[in-house]
Amino acid sequence: MNGWNEKKSVAVIEETFKAGASLTGALRALVDTFGYVDEAAMTPLMKTFARSRAEVLGVISYYEDFRQSPPGRHVIRLCQAEACQAVGGRELTRHAQEKTGLALHETSPDGALTLEPVYCLGLCANGPAALIDGQPVAQLNAAALDTKLTGFEE
Repeated sequence: MNGWNEKKSVAVIEETFKAGASLTGALRALVDTFGYVDEAAMTPLMKTFARSRAEVLGVISYYEDFRQSPPGRHVIRLCQAEACQAVGGRELTRHAQEKTGLALHETSPDGALTLEPVYCLGLCANGPAALIDGQPVAQLNAAALDTKLTGFEE
């Protein structure tokens, strides 16, 4: 992912619109390209898709994948679904928050780590589960998470 570029973001929005994508498709393309949806994309999104600011923000806020700020260099997405909660997911989330000093939806001040919730990774029989830098991890426990976090130290 690259840093935000307003000219490129407009091109991404126009390309997705011409390809017949919906607003969610354009948002997905922006996140795939930049890692987030910058405030600068609001006006082109509103104009291209004939939507109000409230409608665009409503879609962005509804879907967990549509961030409005740059993610950290490393992203840990902890499953919050019931199956993972039943096997220690809540405790694992609390451990991650204590260990990192971050709440869910927060990025560390140095930009190294973002902690996010996710609501099902399809690993229900092998929870608690997480996505760590986009890679699924099943049967995650506090010790294994600590090892992953140690690997992120730069």
